[in-house]
Amino acid sequence: MTDDRTSFAVQRYLDDLAGGGPADAIVRALLDRAARRLHRLCASVLHRGYPRLARPPLNVQSEEMLGAVVERLLKALREARPTSVRQFFSLAAQHTRWELNDLARRLDGEPRAGDVADDLIPAPADSASGLSPDCRRIIESIEALPADEREAFDLVRVQGLTQVEAAEVLGVAVKTVKRRLDRGLRLLTERLGDLRPDAAERDPS
Repeated sequence: MTDDRTSFAVQRYLDDLAGGGPADAIVRALLDRAARRLHRLCASVLHRGYPRLARPPLNVQSEEMLGAVVERLLKALREARPTSVRQFFSLAAQHTRWELNDLARRLDGEPRAGDVADDLIPAPADSASGLSPDCRRIIESIEALPADEREAFDLVRVQGLTQVEAAEVLGVAVKTVKRRLDRGLRLLTERLGDLRPDAAERDPS
């Protein structure tokens, strides 16, 4: 499968990077090899989490997002050294969200935030500025999931991997991925159930 080959190649480049090879050349080869999956990640996060950015006046395209995220990763990987495919795509997802948050600020006429630290720390609490309250709630609820459930949700529902592919990335059984995904979806339903279209009809008040 394409993602299996991509994961194998990404891990090889990460091993080369950790082994002290020529960093710039390795990082560029790594990003070039992972481009298709990074593009899928950009498209998924854009259209699921930030759909208004894809509409006028910004009309953001996933191809534009890919270029911006790759530029961020080129800078981040000068210092950050992910050692696994899991850590690499977690870093990529983080910078994708940061890029879209910056675009949301621009759309709302807010000042651009200062450059974020290029490491593996979580995004600051106000990084969802400029989003609607409901969208902010959804993002915060996903971020608040337990680490295992959040990773499973991110790989399957955001990055678009199958459960088999996610299991390969995480180094666990497919049943474990399914269990973590089911628990994550259940927690999100409990926290966000009032946002469902039929919630108002069920509310007796």
